[in-house]
Amino acid sequence: MKRWTVLGGLMLSAQVWGAVGAFAGPWEDGMAAYNRGDYVPAIQVFRAMARQGNAEAQSLLGVMYRRGQGVKRNSARAFVWFTRAAARGNAKARTELREVSQSMTPEELKQAREMAEACEASDYRSCEY
Repeated sequence: MKRWTVLGGLMLSAQVWGAVGAFAGPWEDGMAAYNRGDYVPAIQVFRAMARQGNAEAQSLLGVMYRRGQGVKRNSARAFVWFTRAAARGNAKARTELREVSQSMTPEELKQAREMAEACEASDYRSCEY
């Protein structure tokens, strides 16, 4: 009888933990890929979420562009994503935006601001990054 109780408990545990894994959403999938250094699938997940207005995903895209993770390093594109996330109240994005801005030349900043304005004007539909 004790053996059946232990076996039943193990089976129940496996089902519960399996169900928890089944509830993982896009953020968790993207973070799992990001944390294992698999940046291309991560950036695809975060890009889709960022277009829907997810400030965390927007901020992380900024980090990935700033570091060149899964994309070519690009301060102007990092600026665009940090700007979007900061506008949605993401405090980390505000800090990153300030830091990336300080590392850019005046010409790069001008280009980045133009890119950000064009994205906003198109309601983020024409942004290819």
